[in-house]
Amino acid sequence: MATVILLRHARSAANGAGTLAGRTSGIGLDDRGQAQAAGLVDRLAQVPLRALVASPLRRCVDTLSGLAGQRDLPVETEQDLTEVDYGDWTGRSLRELAEEPRWRVVQQHPSAAVFPGGEGLAGVQARAVAAVRAHDARVSAEHGDEAVWLVCTHGDVIKGILADALGLHLDGFQRIVVDPCSFSVVRYTETRPFVLRINDTGADLSGLLPSEKSSSGDAVVGGSTGG
Repeated sequence: MATVILLRHARSAANGAGTLAGRTSGIGLDDRGQAQAAGLVDRLAQVPLRALVASPLRRCVDTLSGLAGQRDLPVETEQDLTEVDYGDWTGRSLRELAEEPRWRVVQQHPSAAVFPGGEGLAGVQARAVAAVRAHDARVSAEHGDEAVWLVCTHGDVIKGILADALGLHLDGFQRIVVDPCSFSVVRYTETRPFVLRINDTGADLSGLLPSEKSSSGDAVVGGSTGG
């Protein structure tokens, strides 16, 4: 199967303000986020991307606009990779939400967390994993198992996808850190996913390019082949 780069959108105006943007429309990138998005062209210069997929929210589409133009690739939007529906919590400050009784559930038992007037994190994980696997299968069928593609989505969505790929119960997904404009990389195979990067904010991604054994479902005995 192909290799997918999971990109969290660059820093948004809501990130800077410490509010929970959720699915609020029209929230773009702040100055720092715009600089982060512009830097994607250089960070991914050595990676031959075959497809770009994004959450339909503006902050994700804007993050990919410069890269898409430079690569002459369309940005496909995928509703099942959109942000969590935080319901009544949408637009509120994180400091204020930390005083809510449900906050502890979100932090310590996220598999049981359902946001008031919104959706549950278990449902978010299910829809996001299914969407990524479907796009991955499509890219593999169209471009081969050595293809690399990228999806730009949201922090909690990526954490759910990574928890699934790691075989980690959703209650442990808060242990995963996904910063704005960071890369996490997963390669799916017929037997298991391999997690190649998590929360990578560096500049060189050439090491994630598929090797001759990339389509194998077998793990390397001893941990690694080394550099």
